[in-house]
Amino acid sequence: IAIFTLLCLLSFHNPVNDFSSCFSTPDCLGRRLGPRLLGRVDDSGRLVRDFYKILNQVNTEEIPDDLKLPDSFNQLVSEMKNNQYDAKTFALMLRAMMEKFEREIRESKFAELMNKHFAASSIPKGIHCLSLRLTDEYSSNAHARRQLPSPELLPVLSNNSYHHFVLATDNILAASVVVNSAVQSSLEPEKIVFHIITDKKTYAGMHSWFALNPVYPAIVEVKGVHQFDWLTRENVPVLEAVENHNGIRNYYHGNHVAGANLSDTTPRTFASKLQARSPKYISLLNHLRIYLPELFPNLDKVVFLDDDIVIQRDLSPLWEIDLYGKVNGAVETCKGEDEWVMSKRFRNYFNFSHPLIAKHLDPDECAWAYGMNIFDLRAWRKTDIRETYHSWLKENLKSNLTMWKLGTLPPALIAFKGHVRPIDPSWHMLGLGYQIKTDVEKVKRAAVIHYNGQSKPWLQIGFEHLRPFWTKYVNYSNDFVRNCHILDS
Repeated sequence: IAIFTLLCLLSFHNPVNDFSSCFSTPDCLGRRLGPRLLGRVDDSGRLVRDFYKILNQVNTEEIPDDLKLPDSFNQLVSEMKNNQYDAKTFALMLRAMMEKFEREIRESKFAELMNKHFAASSIPKGIHCLSLRLTDEYSSNAHARRQLPSPELLPVLSNNSYHHFVLATDNILAASVVVNSAVQSSLEPEKIVFHIITDKKTYAGMHSWFALNPVYPAIVEVKGVHQFDWLTRENVPVLEAVENHNGIRNYYHGNHVAGANLSDTTPRTFASKLQARSPKYISLLNHLRIYLPELFPNLDKVVFLDDDIVIQRDLSPLWEIDLYGKVNGAVETCKGEDEWVMSKRFRNYFNFSHPLIAKHLDPDECAWAYGMNIFDLRAWRKTDIRETYHSWLKENLKSNLTMWKLGTLPPALIAFKGHVRPIDPSWHMLGLGYQIKTDVEKVKRAAVIHYNGQSKPWLQIGFEHLRPFWTKYVNYSNDFVRNCHILDS
């Protein structure tokens, strides 16, 4: 476009009546090609053919390494006039400039993806402040240490007439949003019981938050993984192996650009690889859901929630859904148009060139979503789901992670194979952390919205038009939230 525009301009700059034999300079080219583009037809058509010939010739030639390029198109035009470039030189210069700009744009895109990955993997200053201040409050304030729930309500924790939610997280602010949104959206909040599991370092702060900010009439229990007698390294040796495996820590915490051939990688592929390298994938909290039957031996049915969701509708009907003997009620993710989230089949998660994967799995099998799942723990206890999960994790470790790149969904897709009951997609809308073009009207209608992806709503990289669905459940009047400047720009 730039070449044709320039040639048209040149035809007006220096008009000549007789130009039938003029060809070698851009000035002549402009005078020949300009009238044609403006509707004054050149009968011979030679100019267009000759011009294409020059472009094809330049396209196959090597660009000299010492070629000094202008910094802008305007500078190119100025140099062309001053140096009297012929058409071939001009075309070569323009091609070199375009390739240079394409390289710079590509490099900038990869740098942007890396910065976004680091931002998504880090803990925002405000949320870190919140955890520290609440932990300090736990040590100095008796009210922050009060028993959760109160002693008279302890029997409710194993009462199956209540609606039990399980949330495993080390993000206090995110946990508060999940709980607040569930209670405010419920038609029967007095029947809600939240079981929040966190790690040892976050336990005191998490306990303080819910002790000082009760969500009456719902009931909240906060436990640390260290408080579960069953959850020992002896009982889950595979997770210790995952954490200590050679190369795994470097894979998730190392330099993600070193060794990567970016020239043969698209930005989208690179973004997917970075997403698969989230450090959360080697966290015990992330694998915890596979032990729900053992962690809650007295419960029959629970709804497991990720910490990056918001509940917008009463979820009590989930307990009435007939799973027909299946263990896991989940939304399928293979029937949508979105390539990032809702068109996922097994081929998207597994390496089917690996003989074990090719032998046991179907690449066209539909995947399903983690993050809002109904688990029938009675049916689960009759299966070998946990053992299957462990055995495939071990196989992947032995294969040096060549079957899939860790994460919790791939082994779960295998372990729950044949045990999943699809539920209506309106219960669980995914992708709010991936897609800036998410349909806001669909977001409003979904029962649960899930900010899976890097752009979490509590991060500065969160999408501005999607953040209000989350922030409406943040209590900005709370002293701790205010003093830690949560989400202040």
